[in-house]
Amino acid sequence: MRAALPALVVLAIAAAVAPSRAQNANPLPPGEGRDLVAVACSQCHYLGTIAKIRDGAAGWRVYVDNMVLRGAQLSGPEIETVVNYLALNLGPGMNLSPPKPVTLPDGAGKDLVETRCSVCHDLERVAVVKRDRRAWPLIVADMAAWGAPTTPEEAKTIADYLTAHFSD
Repeated sequence: MRAALPALVVLAIAAAVAPSRAQNANPLPPGEGRDLVAVACSQCHYLGTIAKIRDGAAGWRVYVDNMVLRGAQLSGPEIETVVNYLALNLGPGMNLSPPKPVTLPDGAGKDLVETRCSVCHDLERVAVVKRDRRAWPLIVADMAAWGAPTTPEEAKTIADYLTAHFSD
């Protein structure tokens, strides 16, 4: 029994420090640059969050350049590979996995949120996080500036809806 104790301690330590398979699951789609994105981005971000974002090449370039300024370790050619991978695999309208079902509350703007916001985001992203009442109009204006398919009147309706239902 005494001789088996060190072996059990080693196994227990190995089990405790070894990441689970679920934690290591890479939700990013296969493609050239996937491993580079996984290594560079997972230093600070959960890959599941990145896999839910949908943006075009210009938008992904802004994200990546911002992250490099904040310390992401990517060379010039690696930046190009990452931007190309993200734009090709996580572009607007790409739906890689079925989103979790989210039922939004009824109200003026619900249909706009479901049709406009879901082009680039899953609805869980809208429904899960409560924001300050002043944040939603700024977020919606920012999304419109990034090219969200909405008119100024629709953007106001969306912001009013989100403020009414998803503010703290």
